[in-house]
Amino acid sequence: MKIIIINGPNLNLLGKRETDVYGDLSFEEFYNLLSEKHPNVRLSSFQSNIEGELIDKIQEVGFSYDGIILNAAAYTHTSVGIGDAVKAITTPVIEVHISNTFSREDFRHKSFVSPVASGVIIGFGLQSYELALVSLLENKNASET
Repeated sequence: MKIIIINGPNLNLLGKRETDVYGDLSFEEFYNLLSEKHPNVRLSSFQSNIEGELIDKIQEVGFSYDGIILNAAAYTHTSVGIGDAVKAITTPVIEVHISNTFSREDFRHKSFVSPVASGVIIGFGLQSYELALVSLLENKNASET
């Protein structure tokens, strides 16, 4: 299975930024642990602080990968373009958030991705990514039987 994790703005600062909210593990450290735990998955990742680059990556992989785990970060709440990109592709997308966005500022309660995503996982820290990965794997295995 070929799965990509796409991260939006400021997620390159995981482990340094607001550690009380996001934890003290860098994404690279977490990604390495996740890759080791799931050696049969062709896992890759992409991060950008630029909205258009995120849209380009979604379009690039959106017809050839088995799954996308998307944390659009702040763009979740502002980007019609990212929502439209997810809607336009055939690859299943699981939206993830490290923090519980519903326990934060009101503007974080709206997502342009959720209505077009296959599923949403919110508030389980970095484990949100693994829960999304397991969901994609289980859904792929269920469809093959």
